[in-house]
Amino acid sequence: MMGRLAIVALWLLHWLPFPLLGAVGRAFGLLLWTVNRERREATLTNLRLCFPQRSEAERQALARDHFIAFAQTALERNLLWWSSPQRLKHLIRLEGLDQLVALRGQPVILLAPHFVGLDMGWTRLCLEQDMVTMYAKVKSPAFDAAVLRGRTRFGQQKLLSRQDGLRATVSALRSGLPFYYLPDLDYGARDAVFVPFFGMPAATITAVSRLAKVTGAKVLPVITRRRVDGYVTTIGAPWPDFPTADTTADAARMNREIEQALLAQDGADLGQYLWSHKRFKTRPPGEKGVY
Repeated sequence: MMGRLAIVALWLLHWLPFPLLGAVGRAFGLLLWTVNRERREATLTNLRLCFPQRSEAERQALARDHFIAFAQTALERNLLWWSSPQRLKHLIRLEGLDQLVALRGQPVILLAPHFVGLDMGWTRLCLEQDMVTMYAKVKSPAFDAAVLRGRTRFGQQKLLSRQDGLRATVSALRSGLPFYYLPDLDYGARDAVFVPFFGMPAATITAVSRLAKVTGAKVLPVITRRRVDGYVTTIGAPWPDFPTADTTADAARMNREIEQALLAQDGADLGQYLWSHKRFKTRPPGEKGVY
């Protein structure tokens, strides 16, 4: 019942002008910062580990920025579920589409790091062509149905679960569907190597390298950033000299590429990364937990 009431509230909110919706999201983010102690502490721990050179006050401000950005994009998903294609194209500007068009019909991995606006990037690209991505069920049945409906709203999009394995992904890639892939979380030690992320050993899956080797796919970074008047989704050029024979080196490169994207423009968008995720939960053998 609560899930359905929340869906109704989100539907009502999607009629608001974007700046006003953002103001509601900001207030929601500050509320989450106050009440969600576990995620607040996880965020601050991540920032202490990744940015030890920054002062505690700077890290606190950056953590609050993250909670605000997270809440804003969470609420603004209602735009993806109910707004017209015309409004979405106006609110989500797309840069670098020519990079993808040039490879149409070929295997392509669209590597989308966990900037909080990544769902905006997915939907904006769905307005251009069909793709494939991974989908994890949401606990609330009402929200799960809304998310699933929203992600398949435009075109003939294909959603796979992690349980489908790489075989289904390889098949989709070889059929010419770009794979919108979010591989930068801590998924545990299985199929992962420990490589640095901002100087900290992080369990990092090697699937990007393995998929590129098996299919011959090009890897294009896709970064979605929130702005005061909407979002900007940027498709970058294919990574040169990727993959290599060394999957560990390839995983380390992925983390470096994400670091560079986060620090671009003097780190102005640093708070828009998913710092509330326990990125360093899985530790190398013999190393103590950090959370």
